[in-house]
Amino acid sequence: MSTSEEITHLKTIIDMQASRIKEQEETIHELREMVAELRSLKANLEETLEEFRRQFFGVKSEKTSSESKDDSQAEKKSVTVKEHKRERKPKATREELYANLPITEIICPVKDEDRYCDWCNAEMVPVTSKFVREEIRITPAKIERIHYLQEVLVCPECHKDHDGSFKAGVVPKSLFPHSPASASAVAYVIFDKGFMGLPYYRMETAFKQLGARIPRETLANWCILAAKKYLLPVFNRLHKELLKRDIIHADETTCQVLREDGREAQSTSYMWIYSTGTDGLPGIVLYEYQPGRGGAYPQEFLSGFHGKLQCDGYQGYNKVDDVQLICCSAHARRKFYEALPAEKKKTIKLLDVNSRETIKEPEIPQKDLEKYIPAEIGVAYFNKLFYLERTYKDLSPEERQAKRLEQEVPIWENFFSWLGTLHPTNGSKLEKAVNYAQNHKDTLQGYLQDGRCELSNNKAERNAKSYAVGRKNFLFHTSVNGAIASSVIYSLVETAKANNLNVFQYIYTLLLYMPGCKDKSEGIEQLMPWSDFIKEHCSGLTDVETVTVENHPELPLSKK
Repeated sequence: MSTSEEITHLKTIIDMQASRIKEQEETIHELREMVAELRSLKANLEETLEEFRRQFFGVKSEKTSSESKDDSQAEKKSVTVKEHKRERKPKATREELYANLPITEIICPVKDEDRYCDWCNAEMVPVTSKFVREEIRITPAKIERIHYLQEVLVCPECHKDHDGSFKAGVVPKSLFPHSPASASAVAYVIFDKGFMGLPYYRMETAFKQLGARIPRETLANWCILAAKKYLLPVFNRLHKELLKRDIIHADETTCQVLREDGREAQSTSYMWIYSTGTDGLPGIVLYEYQPGRGGAYPQEFLSGFHGKLQCDGYQGYNKVDDVQLICCSAHARRKFYEALPAEKKKTIKLLDVNSRETIKEPEIPQKDLEKYIPAEIGVAYFNKLFYLERTYKDLSPEERQAKRLEQEVPIWENFFSWLGTLHPTNGSKLEKAVNYAQNHKDTLQGYLQDGRCELSNNKAERNAKSYAVGRKNFLFHTSVNGAIASSVIYSLVETAKANNLNVFQYIYTLLLYMPGCKDKSEGIEQLMPWSDFIKEHCSGLTDVETVTVENHPELPLSKK
């Protein structure tokens, strides 16, 4: 074979080998993609399997406790949890815990027979009273019947001539005509309903223990009448103020109304929640009952609002006119967390801005990405953002915005670039997480432009939880009027809490004064939770003994 033929032969061999290498590389690439898909599929299957285990072998199962214990031991695996430390809150002193409570001193005297000297039998005199110990004494709620007796005067001189000049004392008006309800009694029921989350049947039982048989229907009517006649004007004034703010948080949660025209008892209704943000102004929290979840409801309620609306990714909020939507990053993170296998969920902690735990700064995986499943990386991106937000917590809005633009913008850019490389399985939870983030790309980053905005909508969610706790106890509303009354009651209770007021005292004060000024805008203004009058009279302890319907301070209204 000649040299040229050998060269040609070698070139052919080289070309064949190069072709084989290329084919092998393509095969390796396809296998890697297949491995990634299989990992994702495996994660979804593990998640599904875990859900089936929970359904069949969870706490609702008919398995015996011994069987469940054996299974749990068989499935027990070692789990490595990331190191974290919880900041130990300084232990409060007794003086700090009870600082607002009045002090009653009880002197324990020496017995009469022991007040004489054992040596000379002289009567001994007090020197001092030595402090020994302290205890908390509680007086249970007391119910009493109040009979108003009207004093009537007559002129004795005129009366001699069988004539008379009479004068009668002024009797305070009743809260509800022909009803024994008082401001303190109704405030007590509203407090139990909106603050303690008690259903009416439990209140009925509690009142019976205190000596009063008040049917639950009566208690419900008290709340409905009070909300409609006296609390609704305050609600409307708060609503007017809310629309003036620059930032509003919104959320919604389900409820049920048994009797509503044209709807079955099993129909799902909604309680919408709107609250102010961290703008440094007095807090406002409002609830609104609506029979549905359509976007027309927030559109109508927020008519006139032109600021930033923080919410989740629900499309109904898109109908609100002339607002900038800011999507909740906690919801986006939750989507990736839900895509994690059960074992992974045990090792990953979702960071919170307000947590007291000291946690190492989370790292976003940059190398050896094949060691991590995509959902795990997605959670890491959001945890990084929440960690940074925690470090900005005490900064001014301007400083917070500058830090965000410097440190968080690159994280968002890398996050969305990484999303573009993913090819999740159709119908998987990972696909839902990816689509959710991509569809809300602009609104997720909207908070970056205003230091007063928050990374999440947890503020509104916490307010929704307050209602959900009560709903867990009372289960449903009997009527639409009851649902509307509950929305007004929860609004005033949560707004009072947001302004650090004594909730009972605030409701009681409203019921004392609103009968006389519900049609006077100046009077309602004096009853706003941020007024000097309310802060003075509703920031301390409950007082229904010295502040009564017949004897209470006058509202500081201008005299015309």
